[in-house]
Amino acid sequence: MKTRNFLAMMAMGAMSATLMLSCNNSAPKMDEQPSNQDKVQTTGMRIAIVEVDSLMSQYNFCKDYTAIITKKSTNARNTIQQKGKQLQAAAANFQQKLQNNGFTSREQAASVQANLQRQEQDLQELQNRLGAELDSETAKYNQALRDSLQNFLKDYNKDKKFDLILSKAGDNILYAAKKHDITQEVINGLNKRYKPSKETAEAKKQK
Repeated sequence: MKTRNFLAMMAMGAMSATLMLSCNNSAPKMDEQPSNQDKVQTTGMRIAIVEVDSLMSQYNFCKDYTAIITKKSTNARNTIQQKGKQLQAAAANFQQKLQNNGFTSREQAASVQANLQRQEQDLQELQNRLGAELDSETAKYNQALRDSLQNFLKDYNKDKKFDLILSKAGDNILYAAKKHDITQEVINGLNKRYKPSKETAEAKKQK
């Protein structure tokens, strides 16, 4: 599902950019000394890591909206399947009547066949519309999650003063000392700020 991936994509994009930068900056030859301008000062640099999987599973905003989108996806799938079965049964009935000369005229058979084709087209349009609505809802959720996280980290970092905060998704960071992991602090802070919307509150009542 698209509901979990923008942070992972951000992390992979950052990693790709770093790799590209490393490849473009060729190392000096053995008989050359890098100039002072080329030296990168890293002493005292403060770095922090946020685990994406933990954030997605423990941040209440993620849990609430994942449940909403999952429910909408299930409802859409059930609707399509139900209408598909109805159309399939109608098509089978048409074939049976056609084989048994159950129509009074060719015009009647052609009319029923045309109606089945319209139903099939309507079903395809419904599937496309429901899919587009779900994609739009997922994109809105991802943007809201991104804004929420960035706004929190902006305030959070006023005191912490990290130079770099990285998102860890899968193996995009091969190693990081535990002291750099601020995941739980971020989750706690986000949950403290989070206020469920009307939609999520209603969804919880319906459970």
